[in-house]
Amino acid sequence: MESQVRGGTRWKRFAVVMVPSVAATAAIGVALGQGALAASFSVSGQSFKVTADRLEGTGFSQYGAIDQGYTLKGEKAAHPVAVSAFKSADITNMCQSVVTPDLPFVGSVSLTLKAGGKGTPVHAENLYIDIEDLSADATFKNIDIGVAAGDMKNGPGPGMKGGKEMANGFGFGQQAETAVLTDVKQTAWATTAGTFKLSGLKMSLSKGVKECY
Repeated sequence: MESQVRGGTRWKRFAVVMVPSVAATAAIGVALGQGALAASFSVSGQSFKVTADRLEGTGFSQYGAIDQGYTLKGEKAAHPVAVSAFKSADITNMCQSVVTPDLPFVGSVSLTLKAGGKGTPVHAENLYIDIEDLSADATFKNIDIGVAAGDMKNGPGPGMKGGKEMANGFGFGQQAETAVLTDVKQTAWATTAGTFKLSGLKMSLSKGVKECY
């Protein structure tokens, strides 16, 4: 699950596999909504967008890394990311979207996932987000900036997730006891959590480009 070379949705033969794939995804979504499964979100060769009204986390750490993956053509690719890690996080009004362009006979297709917008936040344990771009208002408590990334495992954060993610253990990092981010907009390459409980989960597929922001 932690490997960055993850078999994401490639959308090949879309018309043939769409119905069973959506059914399987819906079943997984129900299990996630009940907190029954660990979660890993990534799409081969594609980044995805995430928004949230509020993310409140404990045991925060962040460090630079390189995600290893593949393009939609099956070619190897590397993506520099900032990995944000939380021991525990509550996320209010979360939206996640990915757009797959230029499908034969279909055109662009958007997959959107929304949760945590009906009074009960999304809850995650051991959450890792591999971020390419982030904007938010942020407040940190007892922050330690400039700690060596290799020392994160001894700090308040959950440490490096490892796998086939390449991180510089002596590179820049930061950690804090708590982190509160509001009006969050981010582009990410992967999201991984030990537990991801999605209250009020709603997923939808639609033609055209429909992103969270």
